[in-house]
Amino acid sequence: MTTPRRLLLVNGPNLNLLGTREPEIYGSQTLHDVEALTARTAAEFGFEVRSVQSNHEGVLLDAIHAAREDCAGIVINPGGLTHTSVVLRDALSGVALPVAEVHISDVLAREEFRHLSYVKDIAVVHVIGEGVSGYRTAVIRLLEVITGRAEG
Repeated sequence: MTTPRRLLLVNGPNLNLLGTREPEIYGSQTLHDVEALTARTAAEFGFEVRSVQSNHEGVLLDAIHAAREDCAGIVINPGGLTHTSVVLRDALSGVALPVAEVHISDVLAREEFRHLSYVKDIAVVHVIGEGVSGYRTAVIRLLEVITGRAEG
C-alpha cells in the first residue's frame, strides 16, 4: 500500500481570528495565510493539504477520524484544546498517523495553564513560538518523518 500524499491541517478554536486577535501575541497573518503557507510547503514535497478549522471540538474530531482514510499525517494547532481536551488526544492517538503539534506563540513562556499539552506525547514533531512560520517548519519536519529522509 502506498502512503497517501496528503496532510490534514487542523486549527482549533479561535484560530479563525488570526490577524485580529491579540496581534502582539499571534501576529498579523490570517488563517488564510497559514493555510496557504502550509499548502505551498507541502507542495514542495509533492503533498497536498486538506485544511479544517473549527470552534467546535466534534468537527475537529470528525476530521481527524476521516484522515486515517487518505492522509499520511496531521499538522495541528489545537488552540486552547491543547490544555483541556483528552478526547482530542485520544482521536489523534486512535488514528495512528504521525502528528506535528504547532503553536504560534511560545506557550511555555505564557500562563502556567498553557504549559500542559495533552497532544505532546502523541506528536512526533513539536514547534512552538516561531509564529506562523512555525507551520512551515512543522510540515517539513513531519514530512521528513513520513518519508524517512531529511530534506535540505
